[in-house]
Amino acid sequence: MIDSKMCLAIPAQIMKIIDESLVVADFGRGVQREVSIALMGEEMKLGDWIIIHTGYAVSKMDPEDAKETLALWEEIWSQEEKESSVVDE
Repeated sequence: MIDSKMCLAIPAQIMKIIDESLVVADFGRGVQREVSIALMGEEMKLGDWIIIHTGYAVSKMDPEDAKETLALWEEIWSQEEKESSVVDE
């Protein structure tokens, strides 16, 4: 039997720098959260795109790749909403 567990990392954009190890990141759909950048080892600036896993930024991301990834997530969320509304009817 194959164990098919998977962890997800999600792109987000830095909207506010709180201090040298903490930022506020925008995940899309109006969701903003504090995220640790303590593991990054490089300077972050407003507008940078980062990949978040369990509340920590793990790498920077190219802006175009981030937007493409978020567009794919949007498709998934939209499909989930459609399926959820059918079940609720």
